[in-house]
Amino acid sequence: MAENSYDVVIIGGGPGGYPAAIRGAQLGLRIAVVEKEQLGGICLHKGCIPTKALLESAEHLHHARDESAAFGVVAPEVSFDYGKVLERKSQVVAQLHKGVQGLLKRNKVDVFYGAGSLTSPQTVHVAGSDGTHDLRATNVVIATGSRPRSLPGLELNGTTVISSDHALELTELPESIIILGAGAVGVEWASLFHDFGVAVTVVEIMPTLVPLEDKDIGRELGRSFSRRGITVKTNAKLLVDTLQAAADSVAVEIEVEGERESLQADLLLVAVGRTGNVEELGLDAVGVSTESGVIPIDEYGRTNVPHVYAIGDVAGGYLLAHKATAEGHIVVEHLAGEETHPLDPLRVPRATYCRPEIASVGLLEEEAAAQGREVKVGRFPFAALGKALIKGKTEGFVKMVCDATTDEILGTHVIGPNATDIVAEMGLAQLLEATPLEVGLNVHPHPTLAEAIMEASWDVDRRAVHVFRRR
Repeated sequence: MAENSYDVVIIGGGPGGYPAAIRGAQLGLRIAVVEKEQLGGICLHKGCIPTKALLESAEHLHHARDESAAFGVVAPEVSFDYGKVLERKSQVVAQLHKGVQGLLKRNKVDVFYGAGSLTSPQTVHVAGSDGTHDLRATNVVIATGSRPRSLPGLELNGTTVISSDHALELTELPESIIILGAGAVGVEWASLFHDFGVAVTVVEIMPTLVPLEDKDIGRELGRSFSRRGITVKTNAKLLVDTLQAAADSVAVEIEVEGERESLQADLLLVAVGRTGNVEELGLDAVGVSTESGVIPIDEYGRTNVPHVYAIGDVAGGYLLAHKATAEGHIVVEHLAGEETHPLDPLRVPRATYCRPEIASVGLLEEEAAAQGREVKVGRFPFAALGKALIKGKTEGFVKMVCDATTDEILGTHVIGPNATDIVAEMGLAQLLEATPLEVGLNVHPHPTLAEAIMEASWDVDRRAVHVFRRR
């Protein structure tokens, strides 16, 4: 194969692009990755990893300051160094970044740094700091990710009106912050800022926090946040035209059930979603369709133009790193002629790393009902679980939604300790089409948090022995 000629050129080296490159190389394909900034993408440098590192430091502070005495560990003077917190976050990111670079090198994936754009469905122009490159490819994969968006008329100035990207760049904590939007990004920042001593107000236009999750989960998180001292404003509309952004503060009005309220803080963090990076890729020139910042694809990642594929955030659906990785594997395995299986969105777990954690997979109860299904629900509270009591983390519950006629597990929703870890079992259960009885028959070690999954599965048919239900 000629120089600069590849089986697959992947534009974007984030959690969709670089795993796809490695998997493609394993299958014998010649792969090139074009990366505009840093390998690892938004997830590694501005999203998943750095924010979770900050959340981990915040949780350590919470344990030491607020909970250690109950465990007999007395720490009368607990403080923190935010500079050290940021340093540790950067060390974690740097170590993983180095690992990604090494993996691509060892798998003989060529990396071109610069902005990539299509000049035809099978050619990519790269404009980089070291000059330009023109790459030929049998197939091209767009994996350019997404960026924070705002609302019409709500301009991000990067100093007092900020996005999550700007929040990661803060070297000093504000005294107070308003967070607009209570999806995963909003509640994670609310949780960590509060633990670091910032006065937090969360403004959400929907009736519950995390409105894309089960309503019971959203209500439970709202109660938990309120107990912690986070101000929660749901059914609240921010009135954009009232925003006054000064050099070191913001003031704005919100409308809650017809009544206006005034809010003031040092910062306003806008967390109202993300939009795909579809600009300046040459998509229009080669005829690739886009719809509101999303490239429509089929079950194998194919766009409307032959030889051009898309994966990850830019392809829509759940904006999750693990979904992007799964899609990347599907695309390159398909291109290599391997047998592969299209991704079922209902098998993609959702994870939110606030305190308490939230995780889910499958249908919401209301979604199942809207499909005309008769459902039965099992629940189990962490407060009744030995391991949760041992850990001192008793907030939350597991909720399992099943079809009352077929016994099919439709969805599982968790709020509580280590929710993001224990939900994976239910993704596997749905993949294997297990029933709640079969999940319950899988003996879980005791004492563990995963027992809450087992107990909820038993409770679907009122078999659970550690919670009382009227039969």
